[in-house]
Amino acid sequence: MIKVYFAAPLFSMSERVFNRRLAESLRVAAPDLEILLPQDFKPHGSFNDKRHYGVLYKGCIDSLSRASAVVAILDGPDGDSGTCFEVGFAVAKNKPVLGVRTDYRASQEAGTNLMLSRGCNVLINRPSFDEDFDSLAKEIVRKLKKMLK
Repeated sequence: MIKVYFAAPLFSMSERVFNRRLAESLRVAAPDLEILLPQDFKPHGSFNDKRHYGVLYKGCIDSLSRASAVVAILDGPDGDSGTCFEVGFAVAKNKPVLGVRTDYRASQEAGTNLMLSRGCNVLINRPSFDEDFDSLAKEIVRKLKKMLK
């Protein structure tokens, strides 16, 4: 199994639903991928309990360290701070990063901050109202596998 860390904002229901739906499409498109989805890291059954922030942080770092690659969701007017950290960590550890942007808002380069766009080995930029998760997942898998060769 190829471990892929799924870096993405996860603070709203819509973000978590998007993450889960895309992760499921990735699993269907490539059953040999193990998607490490941080929103599923719930120490002691809780995600937002201050007493467990250290355990949660360590779990994310351990998962990033075990991953072969990172898929980073780069939507929004500016990159999510946790996702930015995870991309930077991956770059520092020489792990390939595949950035995904579905947001049609323009910014510095390919719709995002150049430190993120340049930190990605591959960047998928689909600025449209397309809602086809399966098509996006297939594109991600195709580029991810090419990147990992």
